[in-house]
Amino acid sequence: MASLLVGVLIAAAVVIVTPVLDRNSDEPSAPPTGNDLDLEHRISGFAADTVADAGFLPPGRVERETVAAGVGLYLDGERAEAERKLAEVDFGVRVLRDTAKGRRYAEIADRAREDVRGWGRVYIDLDAPVRFSVQVPHPVADSYSESLGAGVLRGAPGGVLVVAGAHRAAGKGNAADVAHRTDTIFHAVCAELVARGLPGIQVHGFADSTSPPHDAVVSTGAGDDGRAQALTLARALADDGFRVCRAWSSKCPLAGRTNKQGRLAADDNVPFIHVEFNRTIREDEGRSRRVVAAMTTTVAEWKAPAEATTGT
Repeated sequence: MASLLVGVLIAAAVVIVTPVLDRNSDEPSAPPTGNDLDLEHRISGFAADTVADAGFLPPGRVERETVAAGVGLYLDGERAEAERKLAEVDFGVRVLRDTAKGRRYAEIADRAREDVRGWGRVYIDLDAPVRFSVQVPHPVADSYSESLGAGVLRGAPGGVLVVAGAHRAAGKGNAADVAHRTDTIFHAVCAELVARGLPGIQVHGFADSTSPPHDAVVSTGAGDDGRAQALTLARALADDGFRVCRAWSSKCPLAGRTNKQGRLAADDNVPFIHVEFNRTIREDEGRSRRVVAAMTTTVAEWKAPAEATTGT
């Protein structure tokens, strides 16, 4: 009887410590923990609970370079060194698992004064080689743009999501309008990704009255390197019944020609897509899912640069 009890206990222990195989990776992932959560809810909650009321303190050059370097080290697989570098400016890393698909992501965020500094967050897919970035420069201001960005991140493997940490009007003048500044954490991280040859899609929103004939505006910003994928996106949206203004062939409002991240990508011949969706799309869950599907189809065309490493 005693030996039977011991056997049962040993078997139970084996069940407890056996790792769970990630459905999207050949590597085992950890058993469920408190870090298992709905990624989209996590990001939309960050926008609603933190970004909406956050202040903005302009970062200095050292702070910008430190966060960007930390992100770069993490992408290179130098996890411990990345965490040490990020800690120099009170940033930290938390590994999360999305309950929707089981994929793991690193969350890089301010661990000390997130609601005061407003420097934003970075999410990195850990179960695939990095292939593209999704950029959300105006969370809350462009309502639900953060949810669209999160949807693309979780919909296609190999993404890096960069989300601004304050409303675009939170700073003095346009200090917090990261799409039109080069002296922000947001831009520094995007520059690190561009230096690695990672294409980017930047998600915005506009009021229906700004361009009544259109549901979406698709552009390649200041360059033309993202034309093939911009065509894919425009076609996918149009095929689904959305009215699309194509900035390379029509005179469109909100084409993002002066967007700083787009200019940077153009200078380095890295593909970049600037996309705007009207409020009706962003407020409607069904329409939002459809445009996320179109963007996911688009970013799936981007292959991992040779130098990019897997997150696992």
